[in-house]
Amino acid sequence: MKDLGVLKNGEFNIFIKIMLLEFLHKYIGFFAAFCTTFAFLPQAIKVWKSKSTKDISLYMFLIFTIGVISWLIYGIFIFNLPIIFANAVTLILSLFILVYKLKYK
Repeated sequence: MKDLGVLKNGEFNIFIKIMLLEFLHKYIGFFAAFCTTFAFLPQAIKVWKSKSTKDISLYMFLIFTIGVISWLIYGIFIFNLPIIFANAVTLILSLFILVYKLKYK
């Protein structure tokens, strides 16, 4: 890599763009994982407090949970931490809601 003091103006702009893209590439997955995973938290809390799952589709949650398990396995195979983290936590929340759905049918 070149010394930043030796870079010409155009090269410096390209360097900054590359650094920004590397940052986004690294952290956008974690941000997406955080948002999509913790979106389930309010639902899990509501189910826990109300002990009611009447408006939740059992088949949708079964299919969703199978999908989450599949994403988790995929994340493990490619060793992608955002995918592993997001789907491990989502699986826990999904299984919690699914257990309550079956328990309070």
